[in-house]
Amino acid sequence: MALDFPEKLAELRKKRGLSQRQAASELYISQGLLCHYENGRREPGLDFLRRACLYYDVSADYLLGLSEDNAAQQQIAKLDEQLREARASAEASRRETERLRTLSARAIEIFEEMQQ
Repeated sequence: MALDFPEKLAELRKKRGLSQRQAASELYISQGLLCHYENGRREPGLDFLRRACLYYDVSADYLLGLSEDNAAQQQIAKLDEQLREARASAEASRRETERLRTLSARAIEIFEEMQQ
């Protein structure tokens, strides 16, 4: 079953491990107003909706229940994975470069010894 705005707003806050007071402070509203939004007693304006989307890294469609596909979070997860892969590849390349430098230096030493 799809969650509506109040439930999604509360779910996103809880997933971050935040209290209403903490989230409200970071969203520049009172804890009481956030409580009203999460309980469905009040509806937020566009300014709050924009701030909440940016804060939780979700699309307005997702937060409003128009889409279950949270493309923003999925894209961030995909980019995080690509970054981890790139870092691992860079580290492997660095180790291989260091290994080749060591081999080259040793080969030069052996060649110079043979020349004496």
